[in-house]
Amino acid sequence: MSSLALAVLLLLVLVTLLLAGGVGYVIHRHPALTAPITAAGMAVGLVLACAGLLGAR
Repeated sequence: MSSLALAVLLLLVLVTLLLAGGVGYVIHRHPALTAPITAAGMAVGLVLACAGLLGAR
């Protein structure tokens, strides 16, 4: 793997963690919406699905 691909992978992991943390925090502040773990997992799943579509191209 080239260093550029590793850098992109690292950034994707960091953005995914930030997104999951942000969604989990918002859901934690408003518990009537849904469970925090479920919402954070759905955010991670969405990012992975989009990355998979881009990677398959």
